[in-house]
Amino acid sequence: MKPKKTILTALLIALVAVTTMVVSIPMPAVKGYINIGDSVVLLSGLIFGPLVGAAAGAIGSSLADLLLGYTLWAPWTFVIKGLEGFIAGWLLSRSRKETHRSVAAAASLGAVVMALGYFLASSVIYQSLAVAVLALPGDLIQGGVSVLLCLVLIRPIKKYLSL
Repeated sequence: MKPKKTILTALLIALVAVTTMVVSIPMPAVKGYINIGDSVVLLSGLIFGPLVGAAAGAIGSSLADLLLGYTLWAPWTFVIKGLEGFIAGWLLSRSRKETHRSVAAAASLGAVVMALGYFLASSVIYQSLAVAVLALPGDLIQGGVSVLLCLVLIRPIKKYLSL
């Protein structure tokens, strides 16, 4: 990887961790939290590609879990958020033309993968579908808000970066 891309990826990892930690709303019922770090995970994949999105999501989000004391979730988060960033970036890179619709579709599918990943993780960790169902609305809201933030921010960010 080129030095510039390595530095960019490291900055995005840090930005994911910080945005995840700054806006985190605890969900005591599932020993987790709602955050807006997903918007940065999705933007990383959408703007800089699937590998940068995967690294930012996996490392930045699991780092936030560790620093906030949610160590039980960190390995799950590494996989789930890595997939979220990768899928959003990969899908957009495969679209014929980057449109508002293709960005929305790629970000939305990434967010759905995140919500379903945490549904699966909750059902395994707590061995209870009831707990997983209880957590699902929060994850869907988190994903939906993050997709909306992406749609608002992607054009000005790309214009600023002249991409």
